[in-house]
Amino acid sequence: MQHDKVLILDFGSQYTQLIARRVRELNIYSEIHPFNKIPANLEDYKAVILSGSPMSVRSEEAFHPELKGIRGEKPMLAVCYGAQYLAHFSGGEVAPSNTREYGRANLSFVKEDEFLKNVSVGSQVWMSHSDTIKSLPTNGTLLASTHDVENAAYKIEGETTYAIQFHPEVYHSTDGKQLLENFLVSIAGVNADWTPDSFVEETVAGLKAKLGNDKVVLGLSGGVDSSVAAMLLHKAIGENLYCIFVNNGLLRKNEFTDVLEQYKGMGLNVKGVDASARFLDALAGLSDPEEKRKAIGRVFIEVFDDEAHQIQGVSWLAQGTIYPDVIESVSATGGPSATIKSHHNVGGLPDYMKLKIVEPLKALFKDEVRRVGASMGMEKDLLGRHPFPGPGLAIRILGDITPEKVAILQEVDAVFIGELKKSGLYDKVWQAGAILLPVNSVGVMGDERTYEKCVALRAVESTDGMTADWVNLPYEFLQKVSNNIINKVKGVNRVVYDISSKPPATIEWE
Repeated sequence: MQHDKVLILDFGSQYTQLIARRVRELNIYSEIHPFNKIPANLEDYKAVILSGSPMSVRSEEAFHPELKGIRGEKPMLAVCYGAQYLAHFSGGEVAPSNTREYGRANLSFVKEDEFLKNVSVGSQVWMSHSDTIKSLPTNGTLLASTHDVENAAYKIEGETTYAIQFHPEVYHSTDGKQLLENFLVSIAGVNADWTPDSFVEETVAGLKAKLGNDKVVLGLSGGVDSSVAAMLLHKAIGENLYCIFVNNGLLRKNEFTDVLEQYKGMGLNVKGVDASARFLDALAGLSDPEEKRKAIGRVFIEVFDDEAHQIQGVSWLAQGTIYPDVIESVSATGGPSATIKSHHNVGGLPDYMKLKIVEPLKALFKDEVRRVGASMGMEKDLLGRHPFPGPGLAIRILGDITPEKVAILQEVDAVFIGELKKSGLYDKVWQAGAILLPVNSVGVMGDERTYEKCVALRAVESTDGMTADWVNLPYEFLQKVSNNIINKVKGVNRVVYDISSKPPATIEWE
């Protein structure tokens, strides 16, 4: 089945991915392309959205999209930079703003128009710009204003072109989703038929046609992406899918056996390989985070390669690559590609394996991967698992890695995650974990002085990991966790809680 598609042209806004996700929440398929790499076949797209940008349209370096074949020919929504671009270069005027136009604002005027159906005066919107539209472009008609921004929304008569100086994609814009639906469904006539069920049905059919009777090997991590990819492939090719789950000795406590047990219940053809000793040997004496990552990546490739060679006639390598990995490898300004970290999936496999790549999830965002998994009846526990770094506990142990340190951190982590689940907090947190710090501190246990390890606990809320806020866990909960860790984990006498957000900090410490 052919789905209607929406093209999003990216001008480098931090919110561009959010536009795509909001559109997809309406069950409409959307794709992001850099403004200077517009797809050749525009027939494939039913509507176009221009994103915001950190750039000013008044700058000599302003980004200029080639809108031939789009403007006046397809329904188009210009957001923020897009709205200012249309005004500035089409007979209007954009100037520096005299008032601060950042953050929450409320619509003070709303013209009756299909674009603003069910959006009323007082509706909250999110502003993020330093320039403002002083006068509308030729044939522009004002649709909405705020107290400080007269030209908050407008349309161009004679075209299906709409423009807004606020961001409908962010949660702070109360009626943002309604506005996108008005534009895409009511005005552009886009069919809202892109659902998790339709994705499963079409992807499985496509995999069957593509793979035939070929054998496919997949490196499972125990995480959501690789597990959902495995289930889609399993539905398509059954026993011809060979899954390899490698224990690198840096997993959570009991994770290797627990996850293998879980996969058994899913009917997958999985081989568990315990290579703990091999990984820990390779890490001995390494303290630099990048060296640790490289060592783990190298050994993983060696182990995976050894196992893949034992399967006769494999011609495909499956990966759990998701859409943000694909988008982030192309920058909006056409600059150098960002490198996808090799530990997220089996990147960087040696050429001599000569396997073709199959990536069933490369069109999906993380939240969509979970919805697809749910539509296939996968367990809620597996789909709701927090992200876990590919190098595992190696990047949560600051400094060198020893089996003793791994054992301590596994116990600490088990207490922390276990208490989050018991307290009903696990699903309210995007990612949580413990970090073993390279410092000892003085403590008192009983009548004796101790000099033992300090651990940091980290819990963040996020939608995609690109930005994250620390979670304000209840004091009573933190008190209980701290007591349990210090009482139950030998070698730890101090617990601290990390209250830094990303940016400027990162989610992991290394």
